[in-house]
Amino acid sequence: MSRGDLTDTQWERLELLLPPIPKMGRPPRDRRQVFDGIWWRARTGSPWRDVPERYGPWETAYTVFRRWQIDGTWPRILKKLQVKADADGIIEWEVSVDSTVCRAHQHAAGARKRGLTMPGRTRSDGLAAEPDNHGLGRSRGGLTTKIHLAVDASFHVLAAVITAGQRGDAPVFEQVMDKIRIPRPGGGRPRTRPDHVLADRAYSSRQIRAYLRRRQIPHTIPEKRDQAGHRLRRGSAGGRPPGFDRETYKRRHKVECRIGLLKQARGVATRYDKLAVRYEATVQLTLIRQAL
Repeated sequence: MSRGDLTDTQWERLELLLPPIPKMGRPPRDRRQVFDGIWWRARTGSPWRDVPERYGPWETAYTVFRRWQIDGTWPRILKKLQVKADADGIIEWEVSVDSTVCRAHQHAAGARKRGLTMPGRTRSDGLAAEPDNHGLGRSRGGLTTKIHLAVDASFHVLAAVITAGQRGDAPVFEQVMDKIRIPRPGGGRPRTRPDHVLADRAYSSRQIRAYLRRRQIPHTIPEKRDQAGHRLRRGSAGGRPPGFDRETYKRRHKVECRIGLLKQARGVATRYDKLAVRYEATVQLTLIRQAL
């Protein structure tokens, strides 16, 4: 076993969740070996062709990674781990929302744009479709991608959304919240509503506060200085200031810590995948590996 590979205990947790290796015209390989090879690439950020021989042919690792991305295997495994954590009472439903920008390597650019669906749409099978901009944005720092996260108080990532790096946080907030969907082991409706939401000033908007009130979700979001000044200038017509508990807000640091842990995988901290759906699968793989 090499550094970063699954331990026997971790493999016992994962083995029952993994589907069989897809048939590729050659004898099937050991799933543990293939998974370790896929994770080695995500952990190091190396090209697929550099996957060590001890994990088998690199073509097998890439093909399995791609096929499991296409058929939705990665999000299904992650969802099963979330369901188990919730059933065990590990998930704490105080949710912090934030985003992080990841630099995109020059190898991530250049994918074809013809024939791709528009952003926000899904395929007929319900899986995410590739956005027309491949989740890449150009700014003064070059090509970037942004990961929007919803993290609970026990550091479980309940939702992740990939956008171009220049996208604002507030416009994606509802999309992130709508992705929080944890099925219940005994059946019934999945749990979608947190007990409390924490977010920084980037999410201070009337639309977001109205959305949370409509869903009856308590929240702690500081008011922007310009919003506070505008409200005060209007006098009584400006309304009351939004409630804010400074001590509760301090617990928002957990999403920052979780972002740091997620970006320990170099394949996440720097985007090398050309397609946004592949990069999203790399993020999901990292979350799976870190949850074991």
